[in-house]
Amino acid sequence: MSEEKTCGCGHDHDEMEEMETMTLTLEDDTELVCGIIGVFEVDGVEYIALLPEEDDTVLIYQYNEKGDDIELALIEDDDVFDKVSNAFNEIWEEDDSEE
Repeated sequence: MSEEKTCGCGHDHDEMEEMETMTLTLEDDTELVCGIIGVFEVDGVEYIALLPEEDDTVLIYQYNEKGDDIELALIEDDDVFDKVSNAFNEIWEEDDSEE
């Protein structure tokens, strides 16, 4: 998980204390604690949006739950990433407008 792409949603994601967290182990064996913004579906595939504790850049990965294990995969296709990022932005905007 060395390449990280941002969602570019432009929102203030300063809500870490209210989020469940997960720890990612990166390729260089460093650990990154992230708040879980949410899991959402695009074209029948699940994705997860994460917010690192020390950053305001949203990370989006393909998400797959297998029993008690969770697998995350990079979204390597730029067109797919753009589509997923846009879907996340739409969901986030809907959540913001309901508050």
